[in-house]
Amino acid sequence: MEWLPVAIVTLVAMGFNYTNGFHDAANAIATSVSTRALTPRIALAMAAVANLAGAFFGTKVAQTVGSGIIDAPQGSDGLWLVGAALVGAIGWNLLTWWKGLPSSSSHALIGGLVGAALAASARVKWDGVLDKVVIPMVLSPIAGIVLGYLVMTILLWSFRKSNPYKVSRGFRYAQTASAAAMAFGHGLQDAAKTAGVVVLALTIAGYHDGPGVPLWVLVLSAIVISAGTYAGGWRIMRTLGRRIIHLDPPQGFAAEVTAASILYVAGLSFGAPISTTHTITSAIMGVGATKRLSAVRWSVAGSIVAGWVLTMPGAGLAAAVTYWVSLLVH
Repeated sequence: MEWLPVAIVTLVAMGFNYTNGFHDAANAIATSVSTRALTPRIALAMAAVANLAGAFFGTKVAQTVGSGIIDAPQGSDGLWLVGAALVGAIGWNLLTWWKGLPSSSSHALIGGLVGAALAASARVKWDGVLDKVVIPMVLSPIAGIVLGYLVMTILLWSFRKSNPYKVSRGFRYAQTASAAAMAFGHGLQDAAKTAGVVVLALTIAGYHDGPGVPLWVLVLSAIVISAGTYAGGWRIMRTLGRRIIHLDPPQGFAAEVTAASILYVAGLSFGAPISTTHTITSAIMGVGATKRLSAVRWSVAGSIVAGWVLTMPGAGLAAAVTYWVSLLVH
């Protein structure tokens, strides 16, 4: 098969990767910026570098996305399917970014793959979707809330007799490390997902065989998502950093450590492509609940959850429509 169609799909995948970067930049740095631990530009630069590093540890996640979600047909039909999935995911990312809603780029991509596959009458690996996507999608926010609450409770107990000013200043410095850890987890998860889609396109076109991920695919995905991260996602950053709950440095640190830990376990141990957005948002909710339940703006949290529920079907429908339109072209 000629290389040009594969190159075009790869470029579209990098377009999604870029939107993923600026859409999800808030995941890594919103808490650090809102607590004034880091300035926005320094935080974005740090997150871009950590994203770049984390991408090289996400091969299990890439393999899940590349071979564990759908069976795409070989040849040009399969490439049209993958292209439609990416267009649907990009459209959903742009819509939710415009609305300032921290939806999941990961689930937009997976929803796009499933929606395009159904439109093309291709096989969806529902067992893989259930085990690697749906179950982690449910469990990761629960883990975020519970662990966020526990981590913050431990911190409150440990520093209960300390000077509040010194504690706040110390955790403001510590947030540099916790935000970097969160950004590393974002690279491990999200750059790897795009790499998995590129591997899927290469396999369909006959340019790749086997379970591995070519090094150039990881490097390209890492660079592009880092560039997107540095472009920033200010609308969503305001939602995560201030509208759910006004965070102080210890709370920000607790939320970031909690979310990063969940991302590492899911990606490195299970290859599960979980949502960084779901994870950090639920961790913020759990941390905020230690203050008092009313401290969390649950109406804002409710609108975010609605976005979570709508993401996979919304992106899937957009991808399906894109595929049906593409049938008029090819």
